[in-house]
Amino acid sequence: MQGWGNEEWSGLHEYLAACIARTLASHGPVLECGSGLSTILIGAIAKSRGYRHWALEDNPEWAAKVQRYLDRYRLDGTVLSLAPLKDYGDYGWYDPPLASMPDQFSLVVCDGPPGTTKGGRYGLVPIMRERFGQGCVLLLDDVAREDEAAIAKRWQIELDSSCTVLGAHKPYAELVIAKPAQG
Repeated sequence: MQGWGNEEWSGLHEYLAACIARTLASHGPVLECGSGLSTILIGAIAKSRGYRHWALEDNPEWAAKVQRYLDRYRLDGTVLSLAPLKDYGDYGWYDPPLASMPDQFSLVVCDGPPGTTKGGRYGLVPIMRERFGQGCVLLLDDVAREDEAAIAKRWQIELDSSCTVLGAHKPYAELVIAKPAQG
C-alpha cells in the first residue's frame, strides 16, 4: 500500500482484505509477524472486539513508526513487540516474548520476517505451534515466491492443516488447523 514508505514489502489489497475478514471472524488473540498498515487495521478490530493483538517486528525504526500510529489511534489492545531475529540453527526467526504472550492464538498473520532471513518465515511453526488452537487460521503472504510456497506446504504437513492459495494479483496461503498442534 502506498503512503507507508515500504511499498516493496506491503501486502496488497487482497491480503489486507483477508486479514480484515479473518480478524472479524476470529474469536481470540491475533499474532502478526511483521508490522505495518495491517497492524493498524487488525488492531482496530481487535480493540473493538475486546481481545489482544500481538505484532512482532525486528526493525527498530519501523517498529517506532508503527507504534506512533498505534498511539495516535489509541489502539492499546495491540502489543507491538520489538523482537530481533534470532538464529535457531536451521532457521532464523523472531525472538518473541513468549512468557507474556497468550497461550492460544486464533489467527496468525505472517508477512515477516523478510524473505532473506535464513529459512524465510518457516520459524513461525516450530516456535509458536503449541499456541495454535483448533481452528486457528494462518495467513502467509507472498506464496508466489518459491520459498514461501514451500513453507506453506511444509506447514500444511507439520500442522495437519488445510492449505488454500488465494489472491489473483499476489497470492497468499490460508491454512486452517483442524486439531491442536502437537509439539
